[in-house]
This record gives sequence, structure tokens and C-alpha cells, in this order.
Amino acid sequence: MSGATTDSPGRPGLTPPPDAGPPVRHPAAPAPGEPLGAHYDLCFGCGGGQPHGLHVRSYAGEGVAVTAEFTVQPAHQGAPGLAHGGILVSALDETLGSVNWLLQAIAVTGRLETDFVRPVPVGTTLHLRAECTAVAGRKIYSSAVGRIGSPDGPVAVRADAVFIRVKVEHFTKNGRPDEVKVAMTDPDARKVARAFEVNP
Repeated sequence: MSGATTDSPGRPGLTPPPDAGPPVRHPAAPAPGEPLGAHYDLCFGCGGGQPHGLHVRSYAGEGVAVTAEFTVQPAHQGAPGLAHGGILVSALDETLGSVNWLLQAIAVTGRLETDFVRPVPVGTTLHLRAECTAVAGRKIYSSAVGRIGSPDGPVAVRADAVFIRVKVEHFTKNGRPDEVKVAMTDPDARKVARAFEVNP
């Protein structure tokens, strides 16, 4: 991983500052092993309403961590028979963003750096694990790894990220009104909360 250590204007560093604190799992977070479900039906990363989406399935883990699975489909390829790098980054971003649900934090991706370790063939199931490593003010620091074939399989991708806490108005003021209205009026209160917890 890159381990970038400096902040520059508009570009948050990926290494927590010395005064960062450890993450604390929220008391209302889902229990370990519980599926997190899609945060929004039309989300490219996890929504069931996207025919060519990633359909990432995420589960609450121990501490402030999540596990997830993503199977590379033919529509996700870049080079013949291999996953497109941008698709792999999207799967990592989706998994990293789901960690914020365990903090009960509404946050968006501020910066994400990825290392591509080995090719990921079409048809492969990528097993992802992401965890929050520190929190400093509005910044949430997390890391993830994706392994081929099983949770103990060879590492294919890694990422470090910093998420920035925002208010729900970030989404309601900037999103398209029709989609925001659908998300806000869902009768399932948990789905409403989930709709705005990761970068869309």
C-alpha cells in the first residue's frame, strides 16, 4: 500500500495523524455475520436494480470490519477475460464504504489508493475484507484487501482510503431529486439510513 503521509489542499493523506483515535463500533451496529444488504437499490456497487452492477454482498465483521464477496461477470472485463481495474476499485470502494455503517457514520470517499497485485479472471469470486483503522475529526481511515477464490486465497488487490463525514444534506442537495425522494420515502427506516452512508 502506498502509505501516503502528507495532506495537501483538497487531497487528504492516507496515514492517520498522531492525534487520531481508534475506531469505536456503534452499539446499534449490525451483529457480526449479519448481512448488510444493499444501501440503495440503484447503487452500482451493491444494488439489485443494476443489471450490470457489481452486486457486492457485505457482512458485518468483528470490531469495525466488514467482509464482502464480488463475482466478476463478463460485463466487468477490461482486457479479454480479466476484470477491469476500475471495476476492482469500485468493489473496494463499496466494501470500504460499508465499514462506515458499523460506525453509524454518513461519509463519502475523500481519497482512495489501490495496489493491483495480480489479474482477476472473469468468473472469479473476489473475497474482500475492510476495516477502519483510525478516526480523526471528520476523517475515517480504512484499509481493504481482496483475495481470489477464498478469504485465504492469493491477494489480488489492496486499498487504503480516507472517508469524510458529511451531513445527509450532502446527498439531498446534490443528488437528483427523483432518486433522493425514492430513497427518503422507503418505508424501511434502516434502508433510508443505509442509502446515505456510503459514497454513491
